[in-house]
Amino acid sequence: MDYYVHNIDPFAIHFWGEVGIRWYGLAYLAGFLLGLTYVLKMAKRGAGIDMNKDSLTDFTTWMAIGTLAGGRIGYAIFYSPDLLTDFSASFPFWGVFAVHKGGMASHGGITGIMIATILYSRIHKIPILHLIDLTCVGGSLGIFLGRIANFINGELYGRAIESDVAWAVKFPQEMYLWSSKQVSKLFEVSDAAVALGEVEVSKPSFGLMTELSLRFKEVFTDFQYPKGETVVITAGQWRDWVTNYTSDAVSNMAVNRTIESLIVASQNGNQKVIEALGPVLTARHPSQIYQSLMEGLLVFGICVLIWLKPRRPGVIAGWFGFSYLVARIIGEQFRLPDAHLGYQALGLTRGQWISIAYFGVVALIFYISKKQDLKPRGGWTKSV
Repeated sequence: MDYYVHNIDPFAIHFWGEVGIRWYGLAYLAGFLLGLTYVLKMAKRGAGIDMNKDSLTDFTTWMAIGTLAGGRIGYAIFYSPDLLTDFSASFPFWGVFAVHKGGMASHGGITGIMIATILYSRIHKIPILHLIDLTCVGGSLGIFLGRIANFINGELYGRAIESDVAWAVKFPQEMYLWSSKQVSKLFEVSDAAVALGEVEVSKPSFGLMTELSLRFKEVFTDFQYPKGETVVITAGQWRDWVTNYTSDAVSNMAVNRTIESLIVASQNGNQKVIEALGPVLTARHPSQIYQSLMEGLLVFGICVLIWLKPRRPGVIAGWFGFSYLVARIIGEQFRLPDAHLGYQALGLTRGQWISIAYFGVVALIFYISKKQDLKPRGGWTKSV
């Protein structure tokens, strides 16, 4: 094959089912630890950071909580409002808590950090802008690792690449798009489905009234497959399922189960499935890598250069915000927008419009920083 089909296992350590240690979680943990390590080193060599190791460690814990809570709630507000009203009788009971299904918004994470910083500042009587500065310079490393984790998960992938380039990636997760937008495209997955071999097909779950109604109409009196039966996939069977995908609940469930199984098979290195999917999938920009380099490493480098000497509190936060938002807007040009959102006004994505709005926050930070005229803090140059 002269192309790369994404086949990375999202689990660093897999126990069973959906239980295990994921690279995504490890990326968050490593990001917080790297940020803490950097600030601790700067505190030892530089000037004006009036926090010891214990205080900085405690502050990092607050930042972790703010990032996770803000990121998840931000995702629900900005990208998937249905999660806010998604309640069920089974764990975790509320859609917002179902973090194992994915969905974090960096803009929400930044907002969560700002709220956590304000609370920590008031409790411990430390200047808010100085705390935000410390968070930004370390947080950019977390953004870098978070985007790498997005790539490992095969999520937030890029737009189609028109020209033939060596770094293009084909993501099996693209099949989820077909099931909602291009059902006819699923016919082309036949060879991969046959290579998969079999899939477990079960009866869909309905509410009581729907179930009684369906039975009364004898819609499901002759179920082809009882609950939990493993079905061998043939080309004809796959064609029938896809043909009836939008009209038959069993076919719909069977196709979705097969798509999930194909993705897992590729992540587990099933070469037959990978080779069958390769010609069908679209070559795309690995936008997660682009964004990790721009929003993470580039922004970190800018913050480090500016903070080589002590700066007035808020200056680093302002430059972080400005450079991150510019990098985000550019990076979104290569990223495929969420399927349920698509492109917004002027052909921009939801993430780009939110970034544009956040420039107002950056301007406010710069204004407050200059207005307060506080003593320079931080940096690697020792005070005189």
